[in-house]
Amino acid sequence: MTPSETTIPLRAASPSNRSTTPNSEYFKKYIGENWASHLEVLPLPREQAAFAAIRRRRVSELNPGVRLLVPAGRLKQRANDMTYPFRAHSAFAWLTGWGSDSEPGAVLVFEPIGDTHEVTLYFRERAGRGTDEFYADPEIGEFWIGPRPSLRQVAADLGLQTRDIANLDMLLHQDSGKEATTTHSTVTIPEADPELADVVGGWSPDAVTRNTKFVRDLSELRLVKDPYEVEQLRKAVAATALGFSDVMAELPRIRGHARAERLIDGVFNSRARVEGNTVGYTTIAAAGAHSCILHWTQNDGPALNGDLVLLDAGVEMDSYYTADITRTFPVSGTYTPAQRKVYEAVLEAADAALAVARPGIRFRDIHDAAMAVIARKTVEWGVVTVSVEQAVEEGNQQHRRYMVHGTSHHLGLDVHDCPQARREMYLDGILEPGMVFTIEPGLYFHPDDLTAPDELRGIGVRIEDNILVTAEGAENLSAAIPRTADDVEAWIQQSNN
Repeated sequence: MTPSETTIPLRAASPSNRSTTPNSEYFKKYIGENWASHLEVLPLPREQAAFAAIRRRRVSELNPGVRLLVPAGRLKQRANDMTYPFRAHSAFAWLTGWGSDSEPGAVLVFEPIGDTHEVTLYFRERAGRGTDEFYADPEIGEFWIGPRPSLRQVAADLGLQTRDIANLDMLLHQDSGKEATTTHSTVTIPEADPELADVVGGWSPDAVTRNTKFVRDLSELRLVKDPYEVEQLRKAVAATALGFSDVMAELPRIRGHARAERLIDGVFNSRARVEGNTVGYTTIAAAGAHSCILHWTQNDGPALNGDLVLLDAGVEMDSYYTADITRTFPVSGTYTPAQRKVYEAVLEAADAALAVARPGIRFRDIHDAAMAVIARKTVEWGVVTVSVEQAVEEGNQQHRRYMVHGTSHHLGLDVHDCPQARREMYLDGILEPGMVFTIEPGLYFHPDDLTAPDELRGIGVRIEDNILVTAEGAENLSAAIPRTADDVEAWIQQSNN
């Protein structure tokens, strides 16, 4: 391919049949004149810049002689010329320190120099007032979307060398000037920017192998959080606690509303937007029988007295670090005896899992501890009709009918963090100080499950906390959010007085 055939597209073309923007030469000259000059203030480096620099050095050391391309990603079309809110790829955010203020289309490049790398952040420089895009381009024009940072400002902010994105195409073709650069030493993250992957031949079998290993390595490096990440997760949990309290305070308005789940969703989202960037994932506000549906996100049902609400929600900070917390509470303010029985069984499972969490154990030991309680309780209640010993055998697992999901997943920039890590580093990995994960057992008795007693049908309970591994053991970051049945009932009463 020639360079012109492989030039990186900056963005998709926008429909033009709605535009009535003047385009005469006179107007272009008129709108480009008589603007006050920009005062370019260079910020001090943001807090995470120093941590991101350490992360980049670790990645560089793992990949000597290899060109690494880490894209932020591009705007994604919602409909016509409307796009979804932009969120940079998590690996890009981790290596740059850029979060909710990231520029779409940016690419972080590790260019090999001997055994190390020159690291440069490429993104689209802001347009001058004399350019057409300033006023005529609704995707990037400052008249439409507001001021954009300059190369010098971002360089100072992130502690990174920056260049205009137009220079990236030249870099990728510099080997010959005519033929596209060979790709034997270039890796990228294809899912983050498929068009860039096309340019560097990222879909060939050899490239896929190299790219997959790179993505895997990034996931594994992110398993242990640095002090900045831990502090961001603490802030995300604290903000989420406020969101849960907001919901409790609004229960009088929520009770009996035909779309009470939407009200719960909206109340929590309001807090997420005030305290952070947005929600870290689609909120699950599941009332009544919906509480038995693991990922109920339609959130369009009522919440009636006598129902439970399973609220699974988390605030994502501007840095992208997110909490992931679940509480299950009674709409009326008081659990029924059957609801309390299920709730306390799930709490016992959560506490058993937390009790074993400490450095040196296998990650999957946490799940096993929780499931031992779930098996015992379902056998005691006669829901499972074999012995506990038989139920936990690998070939049986009858108790898993009522909790088919896992107990834990890592947490960080993504709600399900580090998913490309190898099994021996994740599920079978050994806990280390700095790891952060969830503990979230549950019991779900669907209303049409004929194996469940009538009194339990339609009851779904999950309790989810965010756990930090410490040198001494483990800390429940979300312990301040009421967890016991008594405390939840008192929480609702106090919030509604």
